[in-house]
Formats: sequence, C-alpha cells, structure tokens
Amino acid sequence: MKNTTETEHGTRRDFLKGLSAASLAALMAQAPKSFADEKPIEHPKPTADACILLWMAGGMAAPDTFDPKRYLPFEVGTEVKRILSTYPAINTSVDHIKICQGLESIAKVMDRATLIRSAVQPDLGHILHSRHQYHWHTGYVPPQTVAAPHMGAWMAKVLGARNPVMPPFISIGQRLEGVGESEELKAFTTAGFFGNEFGPMVLPYPDQAAQSVRPPKGMEGARFESRNALFRKLIDKNPQRDFISDYQQESMLRSMENAYRLLSSKERAAFDISLEPKESYDKYNTSRFGQGCLLARRLVESGARFVEVTTEYVPFLNYDTHANGHTTMDRMHKEIDHPVAQLIHDLETRGLLNRTLVVIASEFSRDMLVEGVPGSSAKDQATDGKVDIIKEMKHYGLHRHFTGGTSVVMFGGGMKKGFLYGETAVERPLLAIKNPVSVADLHATIYTAMGISPKTAFDIEKRPFYATQDGKGVAVKDVFA
Repeated sequence: MKNTTETEHGTRRDFLKGLSAASLAALMAQAPKSFADEKPIEHPKPTADACILLWMAGGMAAPDTFDPKRYLPFEVGTEVKRILSTYPAINTSVDHIKICQGLESIAKVMDRATLIRSAVQPDLGHILHSRHQYHWHTGYVPPQTVAAPHMGAWMAKVLGARNPVMPPFISIGQRLEGVGESEELKAFTTAGFFGNEFGPMVLPYPDQAAQSVRPPKGMEGARFESRNALFRKLIDKNPQRDFISDYQQESMLRSMENAYRLLSSKERAAFDISLEPKESYDKYNTSRFGQGCLLARRLVESGARFVEVTTEYVPFLNYDTHANGHTTMDRMHKEIDHPVAQLIHDLETRGLLNRTLVVIASEFSRDMLVEGVPGSSAKDQATDGKVDIIKEMKHYGLHRHFTGGTSVVMFGGGMKKGFLYGETAVERPLLAIKNPVSVADLHATIYTAMGISPKTAFDIEKRPFYATQDGKGVAVKDVFA
C-alpha cells in the first residue's frame, strides 16, 4: 500500500513472516485429529445446507448502506464533523427498517432478511485490511503458529461435499496475483492445516470460470487422462516428504482427483454463466461482482457447499474509500444492488432460499472522523478526507476505518424475516449500544445455522484448534426463526 510509514512496513513484514512460518507448519503437520474422536461433539441441527458469503471487501460503510444516520447533502463549506451519512434513508419492505438511498432493489427484499447493526471488531493495534480480513475469515488474529483454515474450509472439512463432484468451497472475484497485499490475501484464502482438498477453488473472473473446468486446449480425451495418470505416478515415486507431510501429500492428490472428476462431469456446465438466459444474465451483469452472484447461484444449485463472492479487495479501490468516498460509493451501490436482490429472488423462486444462508459482511465500517474507535492508537489512513470543511466533492465521504459498529445482513438459512437486531448510537461515535455481536459470535451463528458446533476442534501441534477462537463463540439465538 502506498504512503506507508516505516512502522507500517515493519508491521506488515512481521505479519508476513508469521504467516510464512504458519504455512510451513501447515505443510509439515500430520493429519488433524478431531477432538470428537475422544469426546463426542454435539452438533446443532442445521437450518441451512449451503452458504453464500457476499464479501464487501475494503470496509463497507454502514452509515452509507444499511445503517443510515443524520444526512447532510454535499455542500461546500459544510463542517465535516456534522456529517454522519452521505445518503438519505429510504423505506424498505419492512416498516421499521430503513437503509440508504442507492440500494432500492435490496430494500425490496429486506422482508426476507435479518439485519444485524451491532457487529463489532477488536482494535488490533494497527488497522490493516489484511489483518481484519484474516480475522474475519478464519476467526483468528494473525499471525498464528499454524495456518488457520478459512470458514469455507471448516464447512468443507466438517460437513463434506453436498455433491461429490462439486468443489465444496469456491471463492469468486478475488485475484490473488498482481494486486496489492496479495500475499496477505493468500494467507487466509486457504484450507490451512486441513489440506488442499478442502481449500478453495479460486475463480477471479466469473465470466471465465468455465475455462477452469475444461482440460487445456489440445489435451482433451485420452491425452488428458494419460497426463493425469503420469502426474500421479511421478508424485508416488517422488514424494516430497522433506517438505510436506504424508497427510498433506495425500490431501493434494485427493484434490487432484476431485478436480479430474469435475472436468469430466455434467456439473461443470454450472460454471458457464454464458449458458444463462439473456434476460436473467442481464439482471446480474453490473460488474464482476454481479456476475459472481449469478455464478454463485448456479454453483449452489449444482451442490456447492460454501461460495464466497467478493467485490474484491485492492488497496484504495472499491470499498476501500480513503479518497473520493461518496463518488466511489455511488459506483458500489450500482454494482451490488440489483445482483444481491436478484440472487435472493432467484434462490427463493427455486425453493433454495430456506436452506441457503446468504450473508453480506465486511471487515469493518467507516466514519468521517473516527479511526478505529475513540481512544484507539491506530494510525489515521485517510487521504482526501483529512479536512475540517468540505471544499470539493472528493472530501465528501466516509474515509476512515471504524470498528465500533458494523452491519451484517443475513437472508434465508433459518434466519428470521424482516428482523432487526442490535443498534448503534445516533450520534458520533456510532458505537454498537445494543446487543453487540463479536466476530466469534457471528461465526458461531453462521456455523450453527450450517450444523457445526462452534466448539468443534481439531488436534493441531498437540493442542485444540477450534472453529471459533478458543471455542468461545456463542450463536445469537435471537436471529433464528
């Protein structure tokens, strides 16, 4: 990330150094042993069979999306401290719930949703997107002594595949090469110590996903089969046991077998969004994210267990609104509004919404003045937002990271409909003042809906490693129908 101080560089170096050690530990680790082998874990009855995480990467501002506050329109000379929201509130399909202008399509499906307005994140000392995204996706604060599995990997490992041909964990929209902080992103986009077979199938470009499930050009048929057989033979004869454990090697081979099976299956058609009828395709085609929502729907229909669709994290782009905040949010509203609403409609029409949990979330919220929470020592990373008086449009927007009150939306999967949970203050600082929900408790809620106990643990390096940090996550029972 540009404009980075030496302290920040040191922090990132330490972060990556710890992640590298964790990755090595994962490769060398033996098979994770479930603590359930010794003491039975009582899993809850699932209310969902599949989960779609719609990840608003970069820090989606709750006051400009799902938690509107006092609104002041753009006007040169306005004091920044007076501005809480840069969009007015609009009505939704639920009388007591309002969201922000620009999300009119989502507003119409809020009667299918539970809206949590009181999610909170810890102050990690230095607010780096990658640290908070790692924490949100794995439940653990980096660095760890082992490679912590992504939430999707937990579902793949504990629940297994819904369809043995379909990858149980698929990540859509995030490039892991050629973008800022790519190594940090790779650190949590992984199955960690569970092994390759539970890791994500990464599809950065939804419109090119079909190419990922076809043999390379010129290698179809018998040639592809012989190449696969040769690969297995080479691995069997040249095991890399100095660098990778038997378990990890076997997991890698199983992942290759799974991929081979998919490439010769009818289910691979689900990856080809060009097969979608034009009328339906056009409703999603707002952006890569919109195409990703369409792909997610097709994949869940075909048996995927967990699908993450992201607006993509790239420093200073998309929801990373350090500069030109309001202008950027205009674009993001247009990119997400129709596809999210259409996804909910399509799942409902196909009879899938009741058993599919759809979650809209982000690593933290934003504010115009407060970085972190009041009293935090976190460095202020705003750029164009460092003014007291609005002088031009680029100053108008929520530029700073805010961890004290964040919105999460949950559709289907056993959640209540048209339900509002939690509350943030009406005046700055916009802290969660009613029913705060930690990352651990939010994860426990999602896992419980999927039929996984938050206390599920595996024996890693002779100690338990839990689905929620230290097994302490508690599901928010009030949001279940």
